[in-house]
Amino acid sequence: MLETSARLLRLLTLLQARRDWSGAELAGRLEVSPRTVRRDIDKLRLLGYPIDATGGVGGGYQLGAGASLPPLLLDDEEAVAVAVGLRTAASGAVTGIAETSVRALAKLDQVLPPKLRHQVTTLSSAVVTMPAAGPTVDPSTLTAIASAVRDHRRLRFGYVSHDGSESVRDVEPYRLVSGGRRWYLFAWDVERSDWRRFRVDRLSPRVPAGPRFAPRPLPADDLAGYLARVMTTDRHRYRAVLTMHGSARAVADEVPSTIGVVEPVDDDTCVLRIGSDSLDHLAVWVAAFGFEFEVHEPPELVEHLRTLTARLHRAAWRNSPGAAPAGTSPRRPGAS
Repeated sequence: MLETSARLLRLLTLLQARRDWSGAELAGRLEVSPRTVRRDIDKLRLLGYPIDATGGVGGGYQLGAGASLPPLLLDDEEAVAVAVGLRTAASGAVTGIAETSVRALAKLDQVLPPKLRHQVTTLSSAVVTMPAAGPTVDPSTLTAIASAVRDHRRLRFGYVSHDGSESVRDVEPYRLVSGGRRWYLFAWDVERSDWRRFRVDRLSPRVPAGPRFAPRPLPADDLAGYLARVMTTDRHRYRAVLTMHGSARAVADEVPSTIGVVEPVDDDTCVLRIGSDSLDHLAVWVAAFGFEFEVHEPPELVEHLRTLTARLHRAAWRNSPGAAPAGTSPRRPGAS
């Protein structure tokens, strides 16, 4: 059995790791009686930790919100993850977070054991983070959206679309999505009765939050895959489906996740779904990826590839010694 002080720290760690605990669960984890758990909870309350009792069979406990942030207890892996995350956030896409991240990192670095500090320093010294380009997001906006997602409250906000037009939207927020250097809100648009995604840097939340809503089923179990298809393929005029003669891993290394979705078929082939508003872009992209491929759709892409191939063939022969005269077919080596 742990000594009282060690047991209190262990109890606090458990309360911070999960929102709700029953008294029996805590007693089992700490290998003590439920009565001892109740006494330890009272001791933590005397130390200033806001611990709320919950109803139900046997009762339970949860760590509540107090007037100030209580000390957090992190295991080794959590401490390293937080430190690396803070270093990365120092040059991230959230407005004003760099200085705050550096201050928090300084506090954490001061108390890290030498072994963990060495791990963080080793990893950080090998990583170079490119500075954020383009518009950034205000942390208070992310917090307001995250709170509405957590509490299932409708969200109203002013929104500026890509063409500069302004509107007021009323949505049921479901997820915050981080995609590269952008943040998106995935939500059910109440007025349009459909799922929509919104760039967070283009919206301004209206306060207070709206009424609670009953969550509806998401459009897909694999929400990340669904959003990847929406953002890379479905929104474009031309949506190509190709079989690539290469492993999914090899093709994914060549195809940026922002323009295409790769689905494995077997060890040697995969399906690539990619979209664009320009057939020229699609043709050049798929040809430049460096794999043999077959086009299944759209049929316009097949014809465009033939046209582009002929154009490139003519350009190559024009710059070759002994090129065929303009308007004639180039002579193949060995042809009579």
